[in-house]
Amino acid sequence: MCLLGYMVYFHIYRSPEIINNPHNTRQNLFAARVVRGRILDRNGNVLAETRVAEDGSETRHYPHGDLFAHVVGYNTRGMAGLELTENFNLLTSNAFFLERMANEFRDEKNIGDNVVTTLDLNLQRAAYDALGNNRGAVIVMEASTGRILAMVSKPAFDANTVNANWDSLIAREDSVLLNRATQGLYAPGSTFKMVTSLEYMRQNSGYEAFTYRCHGEIVHGDTRIRCLHGTAHGDVNLRTSFALSCNTAYSYIGLGLNRTSYARTARELLFDSSLPGILPYSRGRFNINQDSTDAEMMMTAMGQGETIVSPYHMALITAAIANGGMLMRPYLVEEITNHTGSRVRQNMPRSYGTLMTSSEAARLREDMRAVVTEGTGTMLNNSSYTVAGKTGTAEYGAAVTNYHSWFVGFTNVDNPELVISVVIEGAGTTGARAVPVVRQVLDAYYLR
Repeated sequence: MCLLGYMVYFHIYRSPEIINNPHNTRQNLFAARVVRGRILDRNGNVLAETRVAEDGSETRHYPHGDLFAHVVGYNTRGMAGLELTENFNLLTSNAFFLERMANEFRDEKNIGDNVVTTLDLNLQRAAYDALGNNRGAVIVMEASTGRILAMVSKPAFDANTVNANWDSLIAREDSVLLNRATQGLYAPGSTFKMVTSLEYMRQNSGYEAFTYRCHGEIVHGDTRIRCLHGTAHGDVNLRTSFALSCNTAYSYIGLGLNRTSYARTARELLFDSSLPGILPYSRGRFNINQDSTDAEMMMTAMGQGETIVSPYHMALITAAIANGGMLMRPYLVEEITNHTGSRVRQNMPRSYGTLMTSSEAARLREDMRAVVTEGTGTMLNNSSYTVAGKTGTAEYGAAVTNYHSWFVGFTNVDNPELVISVVIEGAGTTGARAVPVVRQVLDAYYLR
């Protein structure tokens, strides 16, 4: 009876998961009987489709070239992106049963189901254009639902020519096939001060009384840390040190944090943990432990050291802050329809879990708003829409001029709507190059 029950469970509930495993060769049998379905954006725009020639040969076509290269992926030389994760649905036909019977009788292929994504063509194009020739990534998602509206990684490639250009693509030194949005790992820079602020508030009930005098640098033992460009911020409290991104204040805070508690908070924010989502991703890493040195604590607290994280992961943390501490499970597929448009299955917003309390999230939202109204993100302070967020400048490599530029934040502060995460590689010492990218994306959304 137990064996019978397990067989029923396996064939009814687990079979799609097993069949959709990329290592399961049974999918090749589906492709012999089904024309691969289309991938659409939320408004019905075609992102991927199969063109069938008169001789029956099939070619996968991507109308927008490299615009959705990483998130939609490709279906040659292996698979990537949604082409991989939704392979089972694309090769399953839920056409009207009489149509399927007729096709079987004529020995013709049935047409596979459509995958309707949460992606928005116009917003994706705005993010792509805003990144320009920079290497980096942009992610835009809804705070209250988890819908991912845009995901851009650059450099990109034309998904239509992957097969022809495969050797040159894999030989490139810029990792063009890597989805930097979910798989790129970077030092978070000052965006990590969101985590440090949260930990400081948890360890110090009187955090409102925090004060520090910034002279532009802090020296502790053999460790010397400077604020960007050596700027002396003067007397700051927790809010102003966050808004002005004062490295010395946060290094000072790091010296007083309990290492075990700090590591626990990082795990609660999904560092060194699995992330919710359907695309392949890289785990963020947080290396503070009981044996960490003071120097490591100082560097980590300001977002440097050995901490690394993806733009996607930082978007999740920001989404939880915007949503009162609750992270909604992010998703990319809105619904599955058959080839005539009839709905087969719909995905609904679901909670992933609580990453922090509502009061902690509320305080972080206030500080993130101050970044835009009086701190390092004032370019985003306008009357058309409100923004709260955190800038970041992350040093990497041996040269002192090597920096990545970050911005993470959300819009409509009183009733958060969009979450955005941007990283620009090799942005130099200008510090806030990600902010104009954010402005261009949000203007395209709100002012269209």
